[in-house]
Amino acid sequence: MATVEPVGIPVLILKEGTQRTAGRDALRTNIMAARAIAEVLRTTLGPRGLDKMLVDSLGDVTITNDGATILDKAEVQHPAAKMLVQIAKSQDSEVGDGTKTTVIFAGELLRHAEELLDKNIHPTVIVSGYRKALDEALRYLNEIAEPIDINDDETLKKVAKTALTSKAVHDAREYFAELAVKAVKQIVEKRGDKYYIDLDNIQIIKKYGGSLLDSMLVYGVVLDKEVVHPGMPRRVEKAKIALLDTPLEIEKPEIDAEIRISDPSQIRAFLEQEEEILKKMVEKIAGTGANVVICQKGIDEVAQHFLAKKGILAVRRVKRSDMEKLERATGGRIVSNIDDLKPEDLGEAELVEERKVGEDKMVFVEGCKNPKAISIVIRGGLERLVDEAERSLRDALAAVADAVRDGKVVAGGGAVEMELAKHLRKYAAKVGGREQLAIEAFAKALEGLVSTLVENAGLDPIEMIMKLRAEHEKEGNKWIGVNIFTGDLANMFEEGVIEPVSVKANAIKAGTEAATIILRIDDVIAASKIEKPEEKESKKPGEEEEKD
Repeated sequence: MATVEPVGIPVLILKEGTQRTAGRDALRTNIMAARAIAEVLRTTLGPRGLDKMLVDSLGDVTITNDGATILDKAEVQHPAAKMLVQIAKSQDSEVGDGTKTTVIFAGELLRHAEELLDKNIHPTVIVSGYRKALDEALRYLNEIAEPIDINDDETLKKVAKTALTSKAVHDAREYFAELAVKAVKQIVEKRGDKYYIDLDNIQIIKKYGGSLLDSMLVYGVVLDKEVVHPGMPRRVEKAKIALLDTPLEIEKPEIDAEIRISDPSQIRAFLEQEEEILKKMVEKIAGTGANVVICQKGIDEVAQHFLAKKGILAVRRVKRSDMEKLERATGGRIVSNIDDLKPEDLGEAELVEERKVGEDKMVFVEGCKNPKAISIVIRGGLERLVDEAERSLRDALAAVADAVRDGKVVAGGGAVEMELAKHLRKYAAKVGGREQLAIEAFAKALEGLVSTLVENAGLDPIEMIMKLRAEHEKEGNKWIGVNIFTGDLANMFEEGVIEPVSVKANAIKAGTEAATIILRIDDVIAASKIEKPEEKESKKPGEEEEKD
């Protein structure tokens, strides 16, 4: 790019081929790209939201209305649009739900910011107003949120059902909500005054076949492996489990060694020696009282034979993550050296059994006393349905975990957005000046989320917003929202549409951050694309390369 000095001499600043968009043009292009992403997700919001079919370059099909999955599978190119994708991913990893709300809210903020830009209001003023509105919205959200008790299973179930309402598993949501609440309550740990929940301690296994209602919660761990030897028992009650991080095999020497043998009896002595070593290993394990061996590494065929003779059930090549879950579930300890194995290192379970699930055999370790790692096996008639059921269940688990962690919940169905919008309008009048317009735009963006929800249900958004505004002006109507299925206004708390406060707070925060980042960009300098080097022409035979 060249800029011309008064004397008429061009001065090159940027590399040749670089593209630059500056000022209002850069801002409008970025806003347009971000809003395009928001429009993609717009139709998926709410219980009546529609699904998207995503086909990748290999032809694999994904059918979903999960915001994080749609954005992950769509190969977005524009840098401003990529920012929204990253914000959605961070929302998903932080609270596990609310990705669509985040992106649509960012899109609404940018739409209203564009209107303010047309009125010659500087982007810095808009950003400042949005930040003030965000701080006030989060403060008020925390103030109006209702407390919840970890032992209130009914409310927690409603939180899970709300997260599942817009998903493909809608018909089985009662059952899935129950699974989610039981699973989260089983792995929760109290540390000081706070509850700590690591959802990685819930193992989710998908098996195609059966119906969604055949999905089950196992108070223990399910291993996608089978018992290694046909002579071993397939069911062990009152199991004492040895968890090994060492192979039950003869280790090969680290350096290559050559042994000269002059007599066949020497080969036999070698083999007998190997057999003896493996036999001692098995006797050491059996001596501790173990009747189940779960090994992260391999188990030699000879060792399998000795284990089978002792009536010990063995599983090999188990993933490290599953070994750690077994440790938490059974109370055992992973041992890296068989000589160190003691009876107190063994884990305990009521039952270890190999079962056939669908086409495959799996080993169930269940009936653990107080397992801090558990498993959920998801079944479903269609492979796509099983994948979608897993995504839905993860959202429900995250929602319940957030509600337990926060100890506070708010009503869904547009109630909380309308209440925040009403409060922000009053707050805007106190702030005054040009920032007042930005705060009012923030309130309109919150109402834009409710409009999208209503629109996707086939209702009239303008009429509904007017009715909701009128209801929220009355005292004690903070939880009035839209029942999407009947089209009537109702108290969403009484209707059981409940969400964790952190999902809403994070969505508003992340959406505002994305919008303010985009509004602050007034110059886009894009380097030229790197061209692939042309293949050198093949040289004619006999032609020599020129020397430097």
